[in-house]
Amino acid sequence: MDNFRKVRTSEEEMPLPFPDLPPDVVEMKVKEGSKIRNLMNFAMAQMELKGRRQIVFSGCGRAVTKTITCVEIMKRKLGGLHQVTKVRYKTVLEVWENQDPPPDGPAQNLTVHKNVPSICILLSRDPLDPNQTGYQPPEPQHEVGEDTSGCSTKGLKRPLPPPCEELLPKKLQVQVSESPRGSGTTAGQ
Repeated sequence: MDNFRKVRTSEEEMPLPFPDLPPDVVEMKVKEGSKIRNLMNFAMAQMELKGRRQIVFSGCGRAVTKTITCVEIMKRKLGGLHQVTKVRYKTVLEVWENQDPPPDGPAQNLTVHKNVPSICILLSRDPLDPNQTGYQPPEPQHEVGEDTSGCSTKGLKRPLPPPCEELLPKKLQVQVSESPRGSGTTAGQ
């Protein structure tokens, strides 16, 4: 493969795996080189300013992780979104051209068919069928009286109680000496 260089890559076009989508649904096609900031600015504008009810994020290969990141950001920012995730394989065609063709013939091309993982995630403000495979309900809203400062306490450990003297190692315990001067305390005795 040292003498070959990739000249073209193309993905097979597949319909979205969600039935009954409106014809004007926005599909965010995430690529490996896509900037998350640009994707999120456009997607948030569609959902907030244009009042869209549903949006689909899709990506394949190395873009799968970035696709999931975009979805999680949108769910945090908007809240109350229902989600359906579909995972499948997509065929990617790569055309490689021989850089050192034989002197008596034309340049040789090599076509490689790759099956790469692909993900499609539907986010919806409207309830979706909870029985379908890949469904995730919206995260519960904050209860009255909970901290709603925007910081999620999910996954945080509870604070440790203050240390008790009997639990401290002997070296760290402080002892009061009984000297006639009343000089104070000494540590580590």
